[in-house]
Amino acid sequence: MTDQQTGRIAVAGAGNIGCFVGGMLASAGYPVTLLARRGMIDDIRANGLHLTSYEGLDRHVPADALILADDPASLAQAAIILVTVKSPDTAVMATLIANHAPANAVIVSLQNGVGNTEVLRAYGGDRRVLAGMVPFNVVSAGAAHVHRATSGDIVLEQDEAGIAAQLSVPGLAMASSGRIADVQWGKLLFNLNNAINALSGLPLREQLAQRPWRVLLAHQIAEALRVMKTAGIKPVLATPLPAPWLPFVLRLPDPLFRAIAGSMLKIDPQARSSMWNDLQRGRRTEIDDLQGVIVRLGKRYHQNVTLSERLLDLMRTAETEGRGSPRMKPDQIVRIDGW
Repeated sequence: MTDQQTGRIAVAGAGNIGCFVGGMLASAGYPVTLLARRGMIDDIRANGLHLTSYEGLDRHVPADALILADDPASLAQAAIILVTVKSPDTAVMATLIANHAPANAVIVSLQNGVGNTEVLRAYGGDRRVLAGMVPFNVVSAGAAHVHRATSGDIVLEQDEAGIAAQLSVPGLAMASSGRIADVQWGKLLFNLNNAINALSGLPLREQLAQRPWRVLLAHQIAEALRVMKTAGIKPVLATPLPAPWLPFVLRLPDPLFRAIAGSMLKIDPQARSSMWNDLQRGRRTEIDDLQGVIVRLGKRYHQNVTLSERLLDLMRTAETEGRGSPRMKPDQIVRIDGW
């Protein structure tokens, strides 16, 4: 793939997800710029970019196969900009894009949450902005080694240029959807587990293997589904399972849950939520863009969302205390009959 065919792809805010996506595109021959923190740039220059996955992928991308930059002026050559910053940083990145990117650049949000695309459009001028959904988890193994730890294909907003098809490469499939907003709401349902996982301190697979944690998540998702229904939102999951069935499946006994979930979702033993990682590093989390969204919807539509409020408060406390995961038990978060 050449510059003349696609133009340069810039990953704006290349952390774990951004480095994995950008690295896969670069390894397929796309011209890629990673706009990243200085520490990440130094690691890639020293080691190259090491990409692995739960499926057995093991790929090395030499540093000289990428343009590495911590200066937003590097966006000036981008034809497509993949935004991978955390949701609280979207407005800052949108401003940098507005100041430095070409007027005809296409902006693609590969972020958690449901409001980032609107922020990018507010700053983007006449630039085309596409919503996206990344279903999988990427963790850092240090020294510019990023590991894809869960399954799923990226979904982008359907557009006439077919950006999803242009960016699909072996090992990194991208599909398009005419219902991308509903797909993002479906991802938000799954992402409600991020706070639960962060508070537990457990790897994702270990947490979801324990029925008390799943029952807690089922109550959280049921609460979110109730308020979404009131708001007229119809979430679409990135699995064959209809969204309203998710709480039922989560409450199943362990053997039945493993049989059903194992066919739909693959989770590496080392996978943890990005929110757990943020707590461990003393960073601001995306809680306001996940449980916070449900709390705000509940207030708008006069719905009781006490579990979302509880998780929001616990995460804000953990952020303030700055001691990493509090390693709570399910009944320390809320007591639910019939664990």
